[in-house]
Amino acid sequence: MSERGYNTLVLSADPAHTLSDAFMMKEVGHEPRQVAPNLTALQIDPVSEMSKQYDPILSYMAAIFSAKGIDETLAYEIAMLPGMTQLFSLLKIQEVGRSKAYDCVVLDMPASGEALRYLYFPKLVGSIGRKLTGLAGLFSGFAKVFQPVAKIPAPGKDVIKSEMDFLDRLDELAKIIRNNDITSIRLVANPDTFSIENAKRALMSASLYGINVDMAVINKIMASSSDEYYANWARYQKDKVEEAKANFYPLPVKEVQLYNTELRGIDTLRKHGEVLFGRDGDPSEIFYRGKPYSFESADNTINMSVQVPFTEKDDFSIERYGDQLTLSVKTAAGQIVNIIPLPIATAGMKLARAKLMNHELNVIFEKKP
Repeated sequence: MSERGYNTLVLSADPAHTLSDAFMMKEVGHEPRQVAPNLTALQIDPVSEMSKQYDPILSYMAAIFSAKGIDETLAYEIAMLPGMTQLFSLLKIQEVGRSKAYDCVVLDMPASGEALRYLYFPKLVGSIGRKLTGLAGLFSGFAKVFQPVAKIPAPGKDVIKSEMDFLDRLDELAKIIRNNDITSIRLVANPDTFSIENAKRALMSASLYGINVDMAVINKIMASSSDEYYANWARYQKDKVEEAKANFYPLPVKEVQLYNTELRGIDTLRKHGEVLFGRDGDPSEIFYRGKPYSFESADNTINMSVQVPFTEKDDFSIERYGDQLTLSVKTAAGQIVNIIPLPIATAGMKLARAKLMNHELNVIFEKKP
């Protein structure tokens, strides 16, 4: 993107400092660093970000735990609630968006659909937070009641002010993330079962939360070999790639062969970009707009729509096992099984029926009587 003339920022919250490794530059840290023309890199430290911007909230939450006899150092660790590190990585997008300093922002997120729950968190908190007067308001009421007994401190004005600023930023972040014209997720997986299953869960979560996914990339595909050991691996991976194409339908799927060296350094990354997008392609384009999965709730039912690469009723069979839906599809290459993770809302429901119309499979779940 930077070589197409876009002023680009790449962010990573990976504690392993992956940007320094990728660009082979030790100086890539917690301050923006220009690593190439039009390209800036930043390694986010979420704990430092929260401490710097919202220390009153963090200190207050730590004080509550401390009042219960927990060591202050440990209290700060506990106060950094699960998901907060990922959330503050996302808030960097809001901060950058407000500054309008860059044309494109790329954020490296954990390779799990679980992380997408934090993408939805801004909308959840933004919509109900003020009705509850937020965390500080709740703690305030709790603290005032129990303060004489438990010696829990009541929040001051600085805590409440910090929290309201926090909620405002979450609102802005939600608008950016859910705007399918400017934000998109790209799934990256290796040609193996675990990696592809993780990517499918991410796709399901994104669809559930209304976030656009426009591409899937299958990396590290082995070339065929005269050696039987490597030839077996190559055949296995080829089957996995075909399975991924069916699983991610109708997303475009990019295939990348396993390189003979690690993807490190500007020159190697540039060549990889050309493999993915071609010499004249524009990586900033959104390559797909739509919903591979969609959900509609009505009365006691949930209708789950799945885009599928087949149109004949005899081409598939469908079964449910716990929180997964198993879709077996007949193809020219043989039987392909797609295991679709189900949203939590269907847990107490039964699979009532399924119907196929054109390239859309509608699965209806009903509440058990």
